[in-house]
Amino acid sequence: MTITSVAAVAADRSEQAQFYIAAKGPSERPRRTLKHNDTFAVLNDYGDIGAALGEPDGIFNQDTRYLSLLELTINGVQPLLLGSNVRDDNTSLTADLTNPDIYRGDRLVLAKDTIHITRTCFIWNAHFYIRFGIQNHGQSRVGVTLALSFDSDFADIFEARGSHRARRGSLRPVWRDERTARLSYLGLDGEIRTTTLRFEPQPDQLEDDVATYDLVLDPHARSSIFVAVGCGTEGEGAPINFFKGMAQASRELRRQRSETVAIGTSSDVFDRVLSRSLADLRMLTTETAEGAYPYAGIPWYSTTFGRDGLITALEMLWCMPSLARGVLSRLAAFQADCVDPLNDAEPGKILHEMRCGEMAKLREVPFGLYYGSVDATPLFVLLAGEYASRTGDYATVKTLWPQISAALEWIGRHCAADQDGFLRHSRNVEGGLANQGWKDSYDSVFHADGRLAEGAIALAEVQAYVFAARRSISGVARRLGFDEQALRLDEEALRLAIRFDQRFWCEDIGTYAIALDGDGEPCRVQTSNAGHVLFGGLASPHRARRVATGLMSPRFFSGWGIRTVAQGESRYNPMSYHNGSIWPHDNAMIALGLCRYGFKDEVATVFEAIGGAASYMELRRLPELFCGFRRIKGQAPTLYPVACAPQAWAGAAPLAMLQACLGIQCEPEVNRIRLVAPMLPNFLDMVVLRNLELGNGRVDMALYRYGRNISLQILRNDGGAEISISQRQPSDFDGAPA
Repeated sequence: MTITSVAAVAADRSEQAQFYIAAKGPSERPRRTLKHNDTFAVLNDYGDIGAALGEPDGIFNQDTRYLSLLELTINGVQPLLLGSNVRDDNTSLTADLTNPDIYRGDRLVLAKDTIHITRTCFIWNAHFYIRFGIQNHGQSRVGVTLALSFDSDFADIFEARGSHRARRGSLRPVWRDERTARLSYLGLDGEIRTTTLRFEPQPDQLEDDVATYDLVLDPHARSSIFVAVGCGTEGEGAPINFFKGMAQASRELRRQRSETVAIGTSSDVFDRVLSRSLADLRMLTTETAEGAYPYAGIPWYSTTFGRDGLITALEMLWCMPSLARGVLSRLAAFQADCVDPLNDAEPGKILHEMRCGEMAKLREVPFGLYYGSVDATPLFVLLAGEYASRTGDYATVKTLWPQISAALEWIGRHCAADQDGFLRHSRNVEGGLANQGWKDSYDSVFHADGRLAEGAIALAEVQAYVFAARRSISGVARRLGFDEQALRLDEEALRLAIRFDQRFWCEDIGTYAIALDGDGEPCRVQTSNAGHVLFGGLASPHRARRVATGLMSPRFFSGWGIRTVAQGESRYNPMSYHNGSIWPHDNAMIALGLCRYGFKDEVATVFEAIGGAASYMELRRLPELFCGFRRIKGQAPTLYPVACAPQAWAGAAPLAMLQACLGIQCEPEVNRIRLVAPMLPNFLDMVVLRNLELGNGRVDMALYRYGRNISLQILRNDGGAEISISQRQPSDFDGAPA
């Protein structure tokens, strides 16, 4: 290796380490996740927590770990695990435990499998609740000592994922009485963060870091211990009764279900995939002051992310339109209104990431309110336009029109500043993200020879989002009486389509360049970004056919889905984060793009691949991403070690793919649902949709596959909607002139 190449690698690694999520060694145990609003827990199968810096275990609230240790022992030893399950609706974790053989010297004093402990955990309103149900299944009276050890490091979320801090705040002395222990930390930001553990009944002994119960149980006798862990600042509210909390959580779940489409299919396995996806989305969705917002993922991204929320809402718009309203309202409330280079903020720009932990408040990381994404702003405009078309709720969009106009002005200023009229990005300060599209790894935008793109970068998919946003919102502008603005938006979209085709199409690789670098040189690399060009409708039909053919070739399509980068490209690595892995949401957006251009066979193929991958995943849950290795019969896909699961836009992916297959289009202004060239993949013979919203009405329908044909049965039609199957017409295609 030459000196030059060593220096280049060192620079790469320095850039890579900036906000890198480390994989520190083998994953020794499965992890279970629970969440309600801003509080989440990452537990092992036992329901225990044993965290260290760089590990995700713990109970977190608003970007701080409030409990880093919670371990149960029986007579001083770890219990045996019988089984552990998260409920299908994600409301609780239940772990069944028993005692091992316990000796005193050489004498057996408690035979294994005598004591059964059912440990049930859930989260509600910033409290983590536990019930230990204990039963003696032996034939004689037994005495056992249960001890629950606890502690907190009050790590910031960025510390928990591996960041080193030169200075930290101070832990305060533990306060306790007979049944309560309070752990506190005074941060460098001046805020006191407090973890309060309350025990019922009163422990036989309560110390600063352990609660001990000495139990005597008659044959078949039962006993219960309840623990509530409160996360917050000093003086925050007391917990409620365990059973009352579970009842409230169940009522909230029923309310959420009533607002969502219910889906059943002919495949039991795929039903479980869909059930888990919907449950994950409900769990990740947080009630904010502005409305419901899908937090991006657990453990590292359980907060407001602009891009993730917008894409999730777009994926779910057909079946959960209320989610889009919350996303639009929250992002409008935090739209930038001034220039702040440290946060990459400019007037009109839409939020990338919001954090409220100690490190963000001290600006040790730039993510308190951080605007370093180039695509969130056009996606915001696009979602507003699509939401209005899907729901007919022009009143909400009119209320948001000042924010929509500000976003359009930001896009327009930056496009006007570029000689080609493209929307480009570059970070304003050294601490920000270098790549500001959805593939935001340091090495995700590169040339065919492996050189990283430099300068102000114009990403292919971002131009497609801008095109789609202008096309979509122009119709809304006309509806609201802004005819001149609507005409200008249509003209800008057409000019962009023509320029894009001229500058991004690479005949030698048969697809669009991933980007133009700062010198205007195309990055001639085959990537999945071209599929997002189809999603935005920016490709002409004959270009779209070539893109689709390439994406379905073995270089891209692994059998488990479409890779982010084609096999054989210089930086291709199936184990990488963005350069050869498979992302479910990426495949979903590609599927929606393929559907737009009428490539339904390809949609079905991608759908079957991602559905097949989900069938192998733990809990039938699609993770953020997995490795891009070739599918081998009888073997599961290869997991990516630090992928978030659950992840909102991954959970929404099967729902978006189902829409792409069925071609569902809701037209509330004429009270019509159209199924455009519907088809089902070979693994589904039937799909039943219930509670599909159209205006004030609800529709239930069943679709049956007979070879390549689909029959439709209407089961309920409360609003008297017209429901029909139609075939796509050539005029439906979008994009630049051929």
